[in-house]
Amino acid sequence: MLMVVVCSVLVIGTTSAAPSSEEKQAERKRLTARERIEMGKKVGIPRIIKSGDARLMFDEGYKYYESGKKNSWSKAYMLFDAVQHYYTGTRTEDSVMFFRARCKFKERDYEEATTLLDEYRHKYGGGDSPFIEDAEGMYALCHYYMSPEPRHDQSITAQAIVIITEFMSRYPESTRLEDFRNIIEELTQRLHDKAFINAYTYYKIGRHKSAIVAFRNALKKYPESSHREELMYYVVKSGYELAQNSIEEKQTDRYMAMLDSYYSFIAEFPESKHVKELNRLSKAAKDYLEKNNKENL
Repeated sequence: MLMVVVCSVLVIGTTSAAPSSEEKQAERKRLTARERIEMGKKVGIPRIIKSGDARLMFDEGYKYYESGKKNSWSKAYMLFDAVQHYYTGTRTEDSVMFFRARCKFKERDYEEATTLLDEYRHKYGGGDSPFIEDAEGMYALCHYYMSPEPRHDQSITAQAIVIITEFMSRYPESTRLEDFRNIIEELTQRLHDKAFINAYTYYKIGRHKSAIVAFRNALKKYPESSHREELMYYVVKSGYELAQNSIEEKQTDRYMAMLDSYYSFIAEFPESKHVKELNRLSKAAKDYLEKNNKENL
């Protein structure tokens, strides 16, 4: 009897082992930054820059620039900054310079943005760059945003007004005109506020002679100031206190000067809340002058 022994043979399919971390790292190194990006892989900014691929740097920078996501402006700036020298002297140079400056503007680094935009303006201001109006507008806005509160020095505020006015003159059809008109009003108010604060500081510390000069200078420089009534009021008040605290030889002239400023105030602001107080001061000044005149007879 023939016995057939059937042996079951277990065939085990062999599979390749999963790649190790070292192999994955080697694979990443074999692929260029562009290849990884095309595969949908994430590539860090340093590697994109290190690739030396100018077009890739520009394209990825523009992607970050357009995304508007958190930290995207700083990443875009890094790429535009790194690629700029590749495009020096080419038709793309103005785009790189503009986007680079705008990234700083968007990051609210207005001081650096001003420097970059000024470079751009000087290089392309007389040319046909499609970005020049936007660059000029941002340059003006940088100065507006850097303008401090009235208690601080207002040099940059005055500069901002000049720059914005120049923009409005240069681009009379700009869609920004109405906004810039409002900004000029706001900046002008800061100048008015600063002039008043400076003069009032002299009054507050009792330097009445200096206060009168400062209040009058503010009125002369800003005749349309929103503080005009208060400026004229304090000219009278300062004049009275200066006269009252003066030596006898100077009191007559100083009371008379105070009365001149009083009459000017009353003529311009007859319904002012300060009228009652100033009437009292003027009476005191007149009483002194009348008494002094009698004594000198």
